[in-house]
Amino acid sequence: MIFRKRRFADVIERQLDLFERENRGLIDDCLAAERSYIGAERDEAEERYGDYMDLVETGTEALADLRDHFASTLDDDTSDEYTDAFNRAVLKRFRRFALEIEDR
Repeated sequence: MIFRKRRFADVIERQLDLFERENRGLIDDCLAAERSYIGAERDEAEERYGDYMDLVETGTEALADLRDHFASTLDDDTSDEYTDAFNRAVLKRFRRFALEIEDR
């Protein structure tokens, strides 16, 4: 069973490295938007949270696209296994983008 969990570890790690390199600005923008939301006055908090969530959604979609593109090259059973492994890896490495990735 451990082998099955690690089966896609290398490819997923490389994919997440690529995502991080190509989306460094987005990740930094998420951090800044989160800080802005946390520090916002009550009358601005809702808008700041919406800005933050828009950025998170963009990152989640980019990760889901990366996942789905690779998964489309696999047979159904293998694709499901890879998708589960990818989603778990996103949860560990990019928690903010993992909340809705399974729904994409």
